[in-house]
Amino acid sequence: MTTDIENMFKDKVLGHPAGLFVLFFTEMWERFSYYGMRAILVIFLTGAISGNNPGWGWDTSTALSLLGTYALFVYLTPIVGGWLADNKIGYRMAVVIGALLMTLGHASMAIETPTFLYIGIALLIVGNGFFKPNMTSIISKMYAGKNDKKDGAYNIFYMGVNAGAFIGIMLCGWVGEKIGWSYGFGLAGIFMFLGMLQFYYAQSIFGSLGDKPKKIETNTANLTSKNKTEEKLNPFSMLDYSLIVVFIISALIFIINDPLSKIGNIHLLNFSIAGMSDSLFFALVAAITFIILLLVRIPRYTKIERDRMIAFTIFCLFTIFFWAAFEQAAGSLPIYTRDFTDRILEGTAGNIFKIIDLLVTVIPMLVITYVLIKLFNKTFSKISLSNIILGISFLIVWFIIIYKLYIEFQATETEVPITWFAILNSLFIIIFAPLFTKLWDSKYNPPASVKYGLGLIIMAIGFGLLAFATKDIPLGAKTAKLSMIWLVLAYLFHTLGELCLSPMGLSYLSKLVPARMVAFMFGVYYLAIAIGNKLAHYIGGDIEKISQESGLSYFFLIFTIVPIALGLVSFALHPLLKKLMHGVR
Repeated sequence: MTTDIENMFKDKVLGHPAGLFVLFFTEMWERFSYYGMRAILVIFLTGAISGNNPGWGWDTSTALSLLGTYALFVYLTPIVGGWLADNKIGYRMAVVIGALLMTLGHASMAIETPTFLYIGIALLIVGNGFFKPNMTSIISKMYAGKNDKKDGAYNIFYMGVNAGAFIGIMLCGWVGEKIGWSYGFGLAGIFMFLGMLQFYYAQSIFGSLGDKPKKIETNTANLTSKNKTEEKLNPFSMLDYSLIVVFIISALIFIINDPLSKIGNIHLLNFSIAGMSDSLFFALVAAITFIILLLVRIPRYTKIERDRMIAFTIFCLFTIFFWAAFEQAAGSLPIYTRDFTDRILEGTAGNIFKIIDLLVTVIPMLVITYVLIKLFNKTFSKISLSNIILGISFLIVWFIIIYKLYIEFQATETEVPITWFAILNSLFIIIFAPLFTKLWDSKYNPPASVKYGLGLIIMAIGFGLLAFATKDIPLGAKTAKLSMIWLVLAYLFHTLGELCLSPMGLSYLSKLVPARMVAFMFGVYYLAIAIGNKLAHYIGGDIEKISQESGLSYFFLIFTIVPIALGLVSFALHPLLKKLMHGVR
């Protein structure tokens, strides 16, 4: 393994192994497909069933229920996929399997029938479970013993994540809205397939890194596992296992029943208790059971471990509510953009937008193409077929970009695509992430509770601006023509809040949780994000109902007041959290 690592560091691109950039582009295409598909899903499902590019006419609650269940599983399946890669099939094979399944998922969705939509979403969920955890695992193995280079490697990798999201939303969104939804879903699948081929034919560059685990390694792992078992101070009791079973069953009933009841009026268990639907009842049972599990287990740890795990659990609670608000970007905000934003620009305003659109499209692509050429210079003789496939991918992207810009510049009236605003998150991350990195590395680096508080409050300001913008919209109004500047500012503050809070979770997980419990708490952390995603679209699905009864401004005030209150709670908890963390910063 060491020999393979040293060999990879001989061929460097921008100071890092060429293999890192193979992963960079593979992840970029996967994010292209994921965010590109997600950008058009809700707009397609809720679109009018007539017109030049008809949707399916679903109500918002139904569409967001399906999106919420999909998003939840996206964060849970990597736990299983990571275990399979670690113990059975290896990281590289897991990535290939995941990419292939996701390709089939996107292709299935492009057929545009309900059956194939559900099959496609199921394939995307399973494929994501194989793909998502194992890209970062390969990087971790690649930089074993080179911790001084690891931070830079992850920064480069996550630039690939944001580049893929940026280009995918822009192109799949434009193609889906302007040409046809099937073409948007299909485009996501094409680039997922090309990304899979590019990675598959580049595997020789990794040597044995990420191979299927050898039997001797498995035996060693088993010995290590036995040693860890002997060290455990808090083994799972029968009560713990019983609570876990009740939690899983209740959660699954809610997760599956919620979209089924809304899409097909199918109820797994059709009843109501105290005015609560069956879905809401089982969601409540799952939440209470999980809280009891934590209350039963955590006090049994030693004092320092117990205190640190309490601190991490508190951070997980803040994480749930942050993502419940932030992920409105995938659900209710596209509805707001479509129905309440004036997206028609004429004359000078239209020309200015065309120039801005050209710059934000072409400049990032030129930078990424430069990286592509540097990679070719180092690896073409070794992985020529992979490079050719990657080159073809870029030619297709450039063709679509040029065609898109040509069509837009020919138009006398400019209609900004609904999905265009979703690219702002990735754009703002690319702009501001280096500044936040510098701040966190300086003497002004704030403590964890302050970062979480700032993240929640700054994000809430974005929703506050939308609440202010919509205050004069009458009850029950179906449309309005509000300025686009409110959306731009909202996405700006949402991104700044994300940069304060989002990168902190895994960092504090590694610092606060003992090594023997990292896997379990990793699952808890991703469970928190999954719950946040489901909660986001469960609440967001009521945007029309809340708008009719209390006003659209009231809907956005929910996501303003609650995060601000939680942010202030996080500030107030600083002395307690500092004590519970026992010196961890």
